[in-house]
Amino acid sequence: MSLHRQLQQRADQGRPIRVALIGAGKFGSMYLSQVPRTPGVHLVGIADLSPEAACRNLARVGWGVQRMQAASLDAALRDGSTHVGDDWRALVSHPAIDIVVECTGHPIAAVDHCLEAFAQGKHVVNVTVEADAFCGPLLARRAAQAGVLYSLAFGDQPALICDLVDWARTCGFPVVAAGRGHKWLPHFCESTPETVWANYGLTPEQAVRGGLNPKMFNSFLDGSKPSIECTAVANATGLAVPSTGLLYPPASIADIPFVTRPKGEGGVLEKKGMVEVISSLESDGRTIPYDIRMGVWVTVEGETDYIRHCFEEYNAHTDPSGRYFTLYKRWHLIGLEVGWSVASLALRREPTGVAQGWHADVVATAKRDLQPGDMLDGEGGYTVWGKLTPARASLAAGGLPLGLAHDVKVVRPVKKGQSLCWADVAMDTTTRAYVLRREMESQFDPALD
Repeated sequence: MSLHRQLQQRADQGRPIRVALIGAGKFGSMYLSQVPRTPGVHLVGIADLSPEAACRNLARVGWGVQRMQAASLDAALRDGSTHVGDDWRALVSHPAIDIVVECTGHPIAAVDHCLEAFAQGKHVVNVTVEADAFCGPLLARRAAQAGVLYSLAFGDQPALICDLVDWARTCGFPVVAAGRGHKWLPHFCESTPETVWANYGLTPEQAVRGGLNPKMFNSFLDGSKPSIECTAVANATGLAVPSTGLLYPPASIADIPFVTRPKGEGGVLEKKGMVEVISSLESDGRTIPYDIRMGVWVTVEGETDYIRHCFEEYNAHTDPSGRYFTLYKRWHLIGLEVGWSVASLALRREPTGVAQGWHADVVATAKRDLQPGDMLDGEGGYTVWGKLTPARASLAAGGLPLGLAHDVKVVRPVKKGQSLCWADVAMDTTTRAYVLRREMESQFDPALD
C-alpha cells in the first residue's frame, strides 16, 4: 500500500504519526510548511533555542495562531495543536512521540539529541547531516541497539542519492558513480560569510527575505557541504571516495555519463563505484547550460550487449559508447520533502539512507594560515572548510573531523590548504559528540569496510 494511503488510513482512524521537531530554522520551516497538508501526521511539539523565532517562522509558512497555542505537550495531544518551547529533553522524552526530526544544523548538539531520542525509544530523522558525517556509522549502530531506526532526511541530497543507488542496485545495475551537482570553482574553498552571496548567486536582499544564514550557505559554497553529503552517501552505500578529494568535473547533464567513467575509458574516476560532484561552471567561470547544480544523479553500467541495446532502443541517456547510463533528478526540494522520511520510518520501518560502514570522512582544512590561539569556527566560517577523505586515510593521519571544528583553539601553526589533525587543536573532550567520534574510531576499522 502506498505511503499516502497509509497516512490517510491513520488520519481516518485518529492515529496520526506523532512527531517532534528540534530546530525550526530554514530547513525546519520548510518541513513545517507541509505538515498541515499531510494527512495522518501530528506535529506535537517544536523545541527551539528561541521559541519566539520559531513562532515567527511558523507564521511565515502559513500556520495560524490556533495551531501553535498549546500550553503544554499534553494539551497539544488533546486538541491536535502544537506546543512551541525550548525544552528539547521534555519533548524527546514524552511517551507519545513516535519520531524526532533533528533539524538544528548544529552537529555537536545533534549528537546529544539523537542519542537521547534513541534512549527514549524514538526513531530519528537526522537532518543535521554534519553530525552523520563524523559519527553516522556509530549513531546507526546505537539506534539499532536501542531497537529504533535512524535515517538521513529525504529532500536533502544524500538521501535522494541513496535512493537512486538503491534503485540501480535493486534493478541489477552496477553503480559506476553517484553524486550531486554544485556550483564550483577552486577558489570557492576560500569563501567566507562576507563573500558568499555574490559567489552563490543571490543578492543580500534575497538572503534577508528568505531568512538565509550566510554561514550555512557558505558551507554549501566552499565545498564543505558537498564533502559532508558525499561522506554520508559513501558510508550509507559503500561507494568509494576520491583519494585526494572531490574533483568537481564540469559537465552538462548530457555529459554526466561521459565524465563519470573510469579514467581509462575517458572519464575522471579512479575506479568504478565512487561518489563525485558535478560542477555547473566551466573552469573559466562560464555557466554550463542545462546543469545539475541543484540535483542528484547516478551512473550505471550496461554490462551486456542486450542491456546496451535496450538503452539505445529506448533513447536512454548514455555516454557515446552506449555502455554508461545516467539517471538524474534535476531538483531537490530540501525540507519540503522530509515528510517522506517521517512516513517511511513510521509506516514501512525503512530509513531513507543510513550508514552501513565507515568509508569516508570530512577533514577540517585551513582556509588561511592559522596561528596558535586562533579559534576554529566550523563549516562555512572564516577558518576551515571540509575536504572529503577516505576514512582509512583520515584515521591514519588523525584527521580533525569538520563537525567537531567548532569553537576549538588552534595550538600549532597550520598552513593554508593543510588539513588539521587532533594534535593541532585543544579539544573539549567532555562532549558526547567527541566521545562518540573517538569511540567510532576504535570500533570501526575502515580497512575492513
